[in-house]
Amino acid sequence: MTDKNVTLRLLDKADREILKLPRPVKGAIYDFQHKFKTNPDSAGLRLKQLQGHDKLYSARVNDEYRALLLRLADDDWLIVSVKHRKDVYAHLDRLTYSVNRVTGGIEYVDLQVVQEEVLSPAALRTTTPTGPAEPSAPEPLFAKWSEQQLTDLGVAPSLIPVVAALTTDDQLLGLVEYAPQLTGEVLLALYDGKEYDDVLEQVTAPVAAPEPVDPEDFRAAIERPATIVTTTDDALREALEGEDFGRWKVFLHPTQAKLVSRDYSGPARVGGGPGTGKTIVALHRVKHLVAQLPAGRTKPVLLTTYNKNLAADLRSRLLALGGEALLSRVEISHVDQLALRTVREAEPGNRKRIIDEAQAVGEWRSLLDELGEDGWDAEFLNDEWTQVVLGQAVTSRTDYFRARRAGRGGTVTRAQRAEIWQLVERFAQRLDRLGVQTWDQVAERAAQLEVERARRIQAIDRQREEAGGLDNIHVADGSGGWLRYRYRHIVVDEAQDLRPAHWKMLRAMTAPDRNDLFLVGDTHQRIYKNQVTLGSLGINIRGRSSKLSLSYRTTRQILRSALNVLGDEMYDDLDGSTETLAGYRSVLSGALPDLHRLDDWIDEREAIAALIESWGQVPHEQIAIAVPTNQMASEAAYTLAQHGIRALEIGPDGPRGDSGVHIGTMFRFKGLEYQRMIIAGVTDGLVPRASVQQRRTTDPARYRTEMQRARSLLFVAATRARDSLDVFWHGEPSPFLKELIEVRPPAVA
Repeated sequence: MTDKNVTLRLLDKADREILKLPRPVKGAIYDFQHKFKTNPDSAGLRLKQLQGHDKLYSARVNDEYRALLLRLADDDWLIVSVKHRKDVYAHLDRLTYSVNRVTGGIEYVDLQVVQEEVLSPAALRTTTPTGPAEPSAPEPLFAKWSEQQLTDLGVAPSLIPVVAALTTDDQLLGLVEYAPQLTGEVLLALYDGKEYDDVLEQVTAPVAAPEPVDPEDFRAAIERPATIVTTTDDALREALEGEDFGRWKVFLHPTQAKLVSRDYSGPARVGGGPGTGKTIVALHRVKHLVAQLPAGRTKPVLLTTYNKNLAADLRSRLLALGGEALLSRVEISHVDQLALRTVREAEPGNRKRIIDEAQAVGEWRSLLDELGEDGWDAEFLNDEWTQVVLGQAVTSRTDYFRARRAGRGGTVTRAQRAEIWQLVERFAQRLDRLGVQTWDQVAERAAQLEVERARRIQAIDRQREEAGGLDNIHVADGSGGWLRYRYRHIVVDEAQDLRPAHWKMLRAMTAPDRNDLFLVGDTHQRIYKNQVTLGSLGINIRGRSSKLSLSYRTTRQILRSALNVLGDEMYDDLDGSTETLAGYRSVLSGALPDLHRLDDWIDEREAIAALIESWGQVPHEQIAIAVPTNQMASEAAYTLAQHGIRALEIGPDGPRGDSGVHIGTMFRFKGLEYQRMIIAGVTDGLVPRASVQQRRTTDPARYRTEMQRARSLLFVAATRARDSLDVFWHGEPSPFLKELIEVRPPAVA
């Protein structure tokens, strides 16, 4: 048999196992798959059926390692494991594979490894279903659920005796690492306190096969979504090298797939904690929407997010998902760029320089100094101007007196409003005189232009209806085309960080219709001050909101620590109600975060350099350092350079280079992820800033808002980690670390 069209797939659990193997073995596996697909019967591969198994075979990877494969059909094979040759034949009776009767997916379990890594043989024998536990034995974790109930939930039958033996959460986490995915999700949900019926509905039902399952038909099982496999050469290389966490970045869990393909009667929103795949859902949603559209209009779908760096990442990932053909139908732009283009299209003469928020606050300070005004705070006035005046499109003193100030803190008297309005007018005049404008002004102007455009389109539609539906009523849009909504569908990533004006603009850019707006985001990760109620802006998501709860990035241990950072703060759901991360969980397991207390900032930097050196072969681009300020980022980079470690500072457009440790402020890490994450300078007075603490009594409402934002920033930084998290501080630790320190005291250098 030569040059046959052989299909070779890699089971998802197998690639996690392979990642732990020595690098030369990974290279041998990549070479093996090429040889196998060319000729599986080659003498050098030594393909043979394992004794006692009708579908399980072994093949030679190199002198020391063997691949275990399931034969699905004559020329269709699935790699389920790669083992050292001495481990392949020692316990053949402990290798189990089956088609799950609930999901219809293929599941492979090495009971010998599970027993050795999770339970001692003695513990397993004492708690088998046929023999009751000793009176003195600890209460099994899953004693209240019968074998039939667990099987009905989708737990792999071969693991039921092991599940019955579990008595500690460490054993449970150990089992989850080796168990099929649904088994892990079900057990963790039950352990976290979910009721049986809720687990059946929320965890099992979304992945259940729609048709009756034939447990002997492995060929049909391989095609079901529940069998997660890697097939292409590029995907296999990514899985073997562990680069960029590629698997979870492209994989759609069946729960996510249903959100992607659902037909919504209007705007819809998907929430969920970090690493739950919200962005992946957004990307696949774009692909699904494009597939439903007829040929013709060039870019009928808009994919947008809140900054340039994330927009570039979305573009590269959408290209990987659907190629140039998909990109040709999608407009990808960060929302401020979209607003600026809208304004300049309508007002070609508007070429004012744009300043950021920090520069705007600086101009407020300069204005107050020139006026000799010391009764107002520059940051307060800037927030009042952006959130109330611009946010509500206030254009007169009378309108400002009537404007709502929800979430803006204490009451402002009528006399104070008069003073503020006078300062706002002077500030606007100052910006005009300087020939500058802020991004908030650009967004608000773009919203006004698009709302007016939508009104004109609606007027045309009414004329058509009155004329009996005639299509010959058109109005030119000023650019040589006919006036129409800019997009058929709009998909928004990181929705929690958009301004009210952005939402007004986006609402006006697409017709109110089925599947018009699709939003993904998590308000626990809001790192800007933009708090909105979508319903008040014409975007009604009530009844069309869903939440993802399973993290594919962060380990359970890191997740628990990150959630502690959030404390008991209440977070909104973008529509006037509250939202929680209840049920947010991970099936990944790893080490607890390490805490490091140092005497000063210099010692912190030296300790960080020593830690990175101790990690040896970990690629530096998979290591990141998040700090509170830009100056600290530069200082940390300087210290690393002294140790011969290259560092790349992350700017507005992403890392400034190709390879090296990534360093930046916590703001810069939104949307990124790393194998090893370091958060440094988590010191009281820096996280949160001392100026925030000073507002506790002078401005309680603003204090609460700023404290919540500071917690969210630290939460975002912590959840960028996959394998390890190290937290450093000098002096007094941030108050946000209190619970973490109580659980895991810091190492002291």
